[in-house]
Amino acid sequence: MGQRFSSSRNERHQDLASTFKEIFKKFTVENKIIPQETLASIEVSLSQGNIQVANSLITNALKEIDSTPLNVAVIGESGTGKSSFINALRGIGPEEEGAAKIGVVETTMERHPYNHPKIPNVVFWDLPGIGTTKFPPKDYLKKMKFNEYEFFIILSATRFKKNYIDLVKAIRRMKKDFYLVRTKVDSDVKNEKEFKPRTFDREKVLQQIRSSCVRTFQENNIEEPPIFLISNNILSDYDFQILMDKVVNDLSVYKRHNFMLSLPRITHAAIEMKRHFLEQKIWIQAFAFGLLIVNPSQTILMDKDVEDLRNSINHYRAVFGVDDASLQGLAEEWQVSVDQLQAKMKSPHVFETTKEETIQERLSIFYEVFHLAKGDVLPKNVYVKKLFYLKFYFLDMVTDDANALLREICVKNNLVSD
Repeated sequence: MGQRFSSSRNERHQDLASTFKEIFKKFTVENKIIPQETLASIEVSLSQGNIQVANSLITNALKEIDSTPLNVAVIGESGTGKSSFINALRGIGPEEEGAAKIGVVETTMERHPYNHPKIPNVVFWDLPGIGTTKFPPKDYLKKMKFNEYEFFIILSATRFKKNYIDLVKAIRRMKKDFYLVRTKVDSDVKNEKEFKPRTFDREKVLQQIRSSCVRTFQENNIEEPPIFLISNNILSDYDFQILMDKVVNDLSVYKRHNFMLSLPRITHAAIEMKRHFLEQKIWIQAFAFGLLIVNPSQTILMDKDVEDLRNSINHYRAVFGVDDASLQGLAEEWQVSVDQLQAKMKSPHVFETTKEETIQERLSIFYEVFHLAKGDVLPKNVYVKKLFYLKFYFLDMVTDDANALLREICVKNNLVSD
């Protein structure tokens, strides 16, 4: 009898390990939000029956995701579009509270932090252009506390000057990542088209700009550095998304997750990537929650669960830029009411009930819709499935809203929605 019980328990542990491995097999290495070695340790602990250890590993990993800071240095002289770039990264309009001031002549010699409004662990540091300071490059590194930043984004609206050549060499000696960004390329393209309408070739103009930047560094004995052409006015065009993808792939796992969530939703691909990261976190939370479930027969969601679901959908809406504050800003820009924008979405109305319907009944309908569409994607416990299927359902709903809003924005701005 004891041997059969032990064998059954071992089989359950192996099943847990196998399920865990299967869940994360579909996420590629560069998209995983937990380090591969941690995932392997969790799998081993599960297979050995060390449930508490596995749960502890998962819990600690989730804490790391939520608490890991990311400090990004943005360097550029006045006129490079640095403030516009920082605002774009933060998803903030130039007139919104807390926005970096645009069109102001740089007078400060101090660095200035700008927290991301929705992912506070991500901080963009506005550093004065090295050419505007009165101290030499060596002192610049010390005064700007270069050791504190994860990576550097260096902006120029024309050619990269000698000071920036020295700066790149110093950053390389520190073995830190940097990205050279040539801004305002839309102006260059527009000017070229106006002056040479018959021979204008957009791709040729962009290649000339890129080659000129590369040549400047090669002439100073620096092998071809990463150079990205962008327009702060049209983020979805040129190299902005390529730059963001490169940064995400270069970052360590926990920092990658927070940076990905902080990015503006400028393409459908960017929206899908965010969904991918958030979906993975739900899987991890669900698995950890199911490991230590106290009452396996429970099926009704408690008040704290409903509150958790409210917080979850509010978080998803904020991350995708379809929260009330974001919609308010867009409504003012388009001179429409917030109600008109919300009417085109589902996520703002999730917890609106009628007198004939309780919130439990409403959530049960959502659960059944997801279950019928997706089948069983979690272990058998009904309580765990109900709570986390709803999170998956809400995430899909918010993703659809974000895609719908992006299409609307593209129509308004006469852009192609890719």
